[in-house]
Amino acid sequence: MAVVNGVIMQYFHWYLRAEDNLWQKVAQEAQALAEAGMTALWLPPAYKGMGGTYDVGYAAYDLYDLGEFDQKGTVRTKYGDRQAYITAIETLHQSGIEVYADAVLNHRMGGDNKERVTATPFSQGDRLNPKGSSREIEAYTHYAFPGRQGKYSQFEWHWWHFDAVDYDDRNHESGTIYLLDGKQFDDQVALENGNYAYLMGCDLDFQNPEVQQEVINWGKWILTTTGVNGFRLDAIKHIAAWFFPLWIDALEKFAQKDLFVVGEYWQNNLGALHWYLDAVGGRMSVFDVPLHYNFYAASRSGGNYDMRRILQGTLMQQRPLNAVTFVENHDSQPLQALETPVEPWFKPLAYALILLRQEGYPCIFYGDYYGADYEDFGKDGNKYQIHLPSHRWLIDKFLAVRRQYVYGFQHDYFDHWNCIGWTCLGNREHPKALAVIMSDGPAGWKWMEVGKPLAKFIDITEHIDEPIYTNEYGWAEFRCHGGSVSVWVQT
Repeated sequence: MAVVNGVIMQYFHWYLRAEDNLWQKVAQEAQALAEAGMTALWLPPAYKGMGGTYDVGYAAYDLYDLGEFDQKGTVRTKYGDRQAYITAIETLHQSGIEVYADAVLNHRMGGDNKERVTATPFSQGDRLNPKGSSREIEAYTHYAFPGRQGKYSQFEWHWWHFDAVDYDDRNHESGTIYLLDGKQFDDQVALENGNYAYLMGCDLDFQNPEVQQEVINWGKWILTTTGVNGFRLDAIKHIAAWFFPLWIDALEKFAQKDLFVVGEYWQNNLGALHWYLDAVGGRMSVFDVPLHYNFYAASRSGGNYDMRRILQGTLMQQRPLNAVTFVENHDSQPLQALETPVEPWFKPLAYALILLRQEGYPCIFYGDYYGADYEDFGKDGNKYQIHLPSHRWLIDKFLAVRRQYVYGFQHDYFDHWNCIGWTCLGNREHPKALAVIMSDGPAGWKWMEVGKPLAKFIDITEHIDEPIYTNEYGWAEFRCHGGSVSVWVQT
């Protein structure tokens, strides 16, 4: 489960460059991040991807190569070499920050050798009905890892370890999904396209005992090698849900401690997330994708979003102990595959909602903290230059408030179309109160109880200069500007 009042930071975005040397940067920033209030970092995939130094890490090639072997045209990865990665983790631990490794277990890409195999073609949009008869294809399904030469693991992948591919080298045909001979798509996966087990590359066959054991062996190895405290699991809606309780049990028994695990089940469907959490026995958290889509919609509604409903239909509201809340990530950022960026003006409101409430385990996005500038082609084929503004000043303010004030009874005032708020009354260890008020439309005000008679409150956002004083009953009229948030703390 989440650390009480803990905060994760996703310490990367999609368009970082190799010359940014991320592992060095995280080591240099570790103490400052700890002082700001980060308690855990989710680091990007640390192993060799098909694209070498250009690979963000999700085109997974060799999970045992952390930037140590000359493979895919490079020794180091996009983020640095093996020693820099280990040093970064050690430095974060010394600063009191946990580390979650990004695990891409769904697929492999960039195979070393072709193999002939019989396969049945399916269209991307229909994985239930074949679009033709079985045929012999040539697929890059042999992963021999010649640069590593068996160090750390002697296991080599062959076609029988996978259930499907999307490229036939014999006919140079891509886009069709080929279900390999004697295989079936994994069960307990998302039902989009009939069965969404297949995503990309060479899809691991989790029905195969050798595959199960190798994925468990790698998990044990990465824990021993790096000392990470848990995992972010990529693309879990494409992997048989029943496998992960087995995997987590094996790793926790091996490590003799609890591991934090959060999965990416990208679907704006609360029912699907409830189903998944039940299917894995509540053994992991998942990202609150519906909450992100609420933020996205609100930010694009020009003040016409019903803010009373901002938390409705979310895991944060219905299953907070399993919810990792977020505003943005590397997939939703502009020009990416799941592009649904929250507009910059709304991000302070969204971060207040995930950082200054007691539900969920919030995750801050690197691009929102540091800002980012990059360019890429959009879906329309045109090139765009993107600027993500930094919200670090306000996020740091919110983190300080979270550590000191987000305690005790929390009372909600979600009672107005534009203007909502809540208060935290404090507890014995943290006796001072907090009031948060925001509006996606005009300037707003709201009578709220903070339980502190005749007390002085100031707006730590510095949006409003004048203090507010409570009456003899511990109530006050708290205010915010239009399209803004104000965070009132007891002095």
